[in-house]
Amino acid sequence: MELTNLTITQIHQALIKKEFSALELCQTYLEKIEKEDKKINAFLTITKDLALSQAKRIDEMLQINREIPLLAGIPMAVKDIILVAEVKCTAGSKILENYIAPYDARVIKKLKGQGVVILGKTNLDEFAMGSSTENSAFFPTKNPHDLNRVPGGSSGGSAAAVAANLCAFALGSDTGGSIRQPASFCGIVGLKPTYGAVSRYGLIAFASSLDQIGPMTKTVEDCQIVFDIIKGKDELDSTSVESNLKSEILNLKSLKIGIPK
Repeated sequence: MELTNLTITQIHQALIKKEFSALELCQTYLEKIEKEDKKINAFLTITKDLALSQAKRIDEMLQINREIPLLAGIPMAVKDIILVAEVKCTAGSKILENYIAPYDARVIKKLKGQGVVILGKTNLDEFAMGSSTENSAFFPTKNPHDLNRVPGGSSGGSAAAVAANLCAFALGSDTGGSIRQPASFCGIVGLKPTYGAVSRYGLIAFASSLDQIGPMTKTVEDCQIVFDIIKGKDELDSTSVESNLKSEILNLKSLKIGIPK
């Protein structure tokens, strides 16, 4: 079994069955990042100590047969424009090269509450202004499918990390295509949620009237799982709204798709 190929649901079921531990999974991802990210450059920061401590906490819950949430123990990456408390957040810029986030973004707080394992922060075009991740102040990110090609941007580090199986899922941000375009370039699933569906609290702004945080995943099912956790009203973001809509499987048989020529 190649652990880094598994989806969120597959990991969750395997952890419950104790086929492997959260710590073993975390270490496998960290080793893969250390070995393979030198050529891709998806990550700006690796949060090894944080990840290992989060994984150990999930294993402790499993040892006493406590029920765990669906995202518990799932290794993820975070675009380096979203704040994770006590971790550097550079926004891909030398201006913020040594900035340590003083608090968690709302989405991070929600995901930590689920028990995720945060592997690190991913590269991006500086202040999310770009579409190739060549405009990071630190280094360009490569497309894992072809190292001579760009991964798209500005969430190119997150897209590349998911596509290369360096994390089970990642968060990106999208103002004018910064999740959707790199997801397309890297062959993964990316969602820009409807504006206001996800709190922007703790996201370094590019254009506040357009910015949205969204999931970048291996499958549509994984995308739904992550979105259902991070969405919702937040008193710290006045533009956020509560949605009573529940994700459901739609009958696509009668759906027509038009392709402009």
